[in-house]
Amino acid sequence: MTALRKMFKLRRKEVPWEVVDNKFVDPSPTFYGEEELDVETVSRTDIKGTYVFDMKNGYAGIQDLQKALTFSRKQLLQEATRRGYNALLVESWQLTIFQKAKQRRVEVRYSGRPARCAGDVPSAQTPPFIGILYT
Repeated sequence: MTALRKMFKLRRKEVPWEVVDNKFVDPSPTFYGEEELDVETVSRTDIKGTYVFDMKNGYAGIQDLQKALTFSRKQLLQEATRRGYNALLVESWQLTIFQKAKQRRVEVRYSGRPARCAGDVPSAQTPPFIGILYT
């Protein structure tokens, strides 16, 4: 058995990440009737991004989750801009909190339907239904 151990350095069994919480918002329109948009073109497909945040000491709870979600939305808007769009007409997100011992990790999966609009686009500063984080 020791010869086998020398041949193959066996790793100790790692503790897996456990899901602590999961929140999500189904695809929702970002703009409503009172906001007029001059839509020139809409992408045929959604764009998606997955963002992982390792929470260090001093995890601030919901405030950190809001920051992670808002950052993810900004990153997706930047990707839309690189593709020639300037708005997200429909947005959805999923936020999962993982824990392993005292470590916490947050994964955000954000998606949206990009569009190019003429003129200035009123942009929502927060992801849709961010209040779900408080439930």
